Amino acid sequence: MIHPTALIDPAAQLADDVEVGPFSVIGPDVTIGEGSIIGPHVVVKGPTVLGKRTRIFQFASVGEDCQDKKYAGEPTRLVMGDDNVVREGVTLHRGTVQDRSETTIGSRNLFMAYVHVGHDCVIGNDCILANQVTLAGHVTLGDHAILGGLSAVHQFCHFGEHAMAGGGSIITKDTPAYIMINGNPAEARGLNLVGLKRRGFSREAINALSASYKMVYRQGLTVEQALEEMRTRFDLDEVAHFAASIERSTRGIIR
Repeated sequence: MIHPTALIDPAAQLADDVEVGPFSVIGPDVTIGEGSIIGPHVVVKGPTVLGKRTRIFQFASVGEDCQDKKYAGEPTRLVMGDDNVVREGVTLHRGTVQDRSETTIGSRNLFMAYVHVGHDCVIGNDCILANQVTLAGHVTLGDHAILGGLSAVHQFCHFGEHAMAGGGSIITKDTPAYIMINGNPAEARGLNLVGLKRRGFSREAINALSASYKMVYRQGLTVEQALEEMRTRFDLDEVAHFAASIERSTRGIIR
């Protein structure tokens, strides 16, 4: 299961059935869960925890020191859940003590080729980051987020649950849940209707979210007026979550 040319530090903890390909390097303070496959020419540096059934393809760098110039070798971490797929050339960096000291990645995410995830990012579950997506430090992605190829997200931005960015988007503000954005700079393009239908959202919820989206983006209301209006009209968890994703914004929302 371990290729003879792979270098595994004795302090690394690998489940019994983990596969490691040729010329890969697994450092100390690395834990890799059962059923995982580490391809050839991969570097995993600790402290890093990889969950069960992690699949990492060639030339990826996982758990490396971050690129923040303030970083001075502190023992920060990268923690990933289960069933993540990390494709060729992906770079996933650990956190910094100036923030959470940890980059946190959930489960069932797909990182396509040459994606970069910066220090202290928090990524939910079931996200898709297409080829060459770049996340600066301190970015948060909600569950089921989709970022099109060559998109870039500014540091400290929040990208909401079930939101989608078209390819090449330059994202410098927070993205509310459930919406689609695109452009440079990115602008709101509508509700992510296809994604919501595919994930089983009810017609009632989709209709309420569509009306709520129009309050924020089409009716000339201030954000505060739109929030008050949608809460007056709708008593649905989905609308409450949409409103909360707007209220939590610290950088202002994409409009």
